[in-house]
Amino acid sequence: MSEHFEINKDAIDALADVLKQISVIDGKNKNKPVKAQCVKETHVRTTECSNWSSKKTFREYSEEYIKFTYENPTIYHVIKYFAKKLEENGFKYLSEKSSWTSIDAGKYYTVRNGSNLAAFSLGSDWAPELGVGIIGAHADALSAKLKPASKKPNVEGFELLGVAPYGGALSELWLDRDLGVGGRVLVKDQATGKVEARLCNSWPHPIAKIPSLAPHFGAPSVGPFDKEDQTVPVVGYVGNGDYDDDDDDEEYDLEDEKNSPLYGKHSIHLLRYIAKLLSVKVSSITQFDLDLFDVQEGTFGGLKDEFIFVPRVDDRICSFSAIYALIEHTKAGTASDGFNVAVLYDNEEVGSLTRQGAKGGLLESLVERVIANKTDSNLSEMRTAFANSIIISADVTHMLNPNFNSVYLENHKPKPNVGITLALDSNAHMATDVVGTALVEELGRLNGDKIQYFQIKNNSRSGGTIGPSLASQTGARTIDMGISQWSMHSIRATTGSKDIGLAVKFFTGFYNDWNNVYKNFGDL
Repeated sequence: MSEHFEINKDAIDALADVLKQISVIDGKNKNKPVKAQCVKETHVRTTECSNWSSKKTFREYSEEYIKFTYENPTIYHVIKYFAKKLEENGFKYLSEKSSWTSIDAGKYYTVRNGSNLAAFSLGSDWAPELGVGIIGAHADALSAKLKPASKKPNVEGFELLGVAPYGGALSELWLDRDLGVGGRVLVKDQATGKVEARLCNSWPHPIAKIPSLAPHFGAPSVGPFDKEDQTVPVVGYVGNGDYDDDDDDEEYDLEDEKNSPLYGKHSIHLLRYIAKLLSVKVSSITQFDLDLFDVQEGTFGGLKDEFIFVPRVDDRICSFSAIYALIEHTKAGTASDGFNVAVLYDNEEVGSLTRQGAKGGLLESLVERVIANKTDSNLSEMRTAFANSIIISADVTHMLNPNFNSVYLENHKPKPNVGITLALDSNAHMATDVVGTALVEELGRLNGDKIQYFQIKNNSRSGGTIGPSLASQTGARTIDMGISQWSMHSIRATTGSKDIGLAVKFFTGFYNDWNNVYKNFGDL
């Protein structure tokens, strides 16, 4: 069947009847099957849903995400990609270092540090008492970062690379993976002295491997492994010679290369490799922030392509969905009284306490600047705006792993390709409260979206999100929810092949309808 095949309403209802009969005969599904809608069939165009105008199928969203995630392996690539996507859809760039003294109604975005982005649409009649609809996510992912001085002595002719785990990286799950290198490089123009940031990416070429020890060696092969000495990437072999005096030095001007501040801190061969990727001289490289990453491409999987298998899901998948939803929301024009934001943060995996993290204040700064542009700004008006706002903290949660069914709380077992998952926690590790839960359920009912629940069992440990930080900093009601996945914090993860499209659909509905629905809750 073609991906663009259109199915009419009668065909959908007929399919629903067949599925119902099969379910009764099989006897394995005690729940009544849901009436077939566009959210139940990957190949049906989303335009079959009258309340959503996207021209893309759920499969097309997943295809685009798979391509996005291997072409943009580091947070700097991710933010640059989203900035380009926003500009292609009419959003204008505002520099945080400039004054925002004249912001007309329209669509805008700003970037901090190349790793923190906020985009927003603003109507001409918006006022602080109307509040702001906000979706926040984090665009960082677990990685192995090159140390400030990554050069290590070679071992029996093998060259090693000094890296540090970002978040929970360098676990056993990183062994035997094909690792590429990429990130942000500061390049200096020798003539003018001007420094610019350039992005490099070795994909599809892997430069490193962290080899496991064969089980034949017994106990040393079992682990856990020391992350400083036993999970060190190997990037080359030069025999017993002096690596820095390798024969290909004759191709380079070593004296000029010594002018780089990084000379001696990193392997000269690594510096030359990065310089070649950027088509610059080693002497022009002044500093870099580089990650190792899995170069294996994502793919659809399962007998019926029910899944996608991809790296770096946490939390780029929700970042992707939030940006695409804001774009989708603005395609029909910006509501005259609307103010909607998508903000993507860095450093969630390490606590968010950085200028580009959720505790760095980019969201608060953005709202304050918009208020100052429209009114005689004061602190009271900013507080009024946030008191009337809703923040969705969009982060991944845990999909049911059938091999470990017993570790999940009954009735809190998210499934793939069903709908977005609401995350709750009795000890406030998640920001969701009872009003937020009711609001999400009402938005789901209004737009035909199924809502799933996740909460940990009493004997389990909860993770964290940016939700509590944003709630405590702004005073805005905050709701934690997101796409469920297998294998969180692994180097490779799995989610449903419809889940990205379902998230974009829900988030678009949130931007469209949150304010009208929230008004019904009064002063709660």
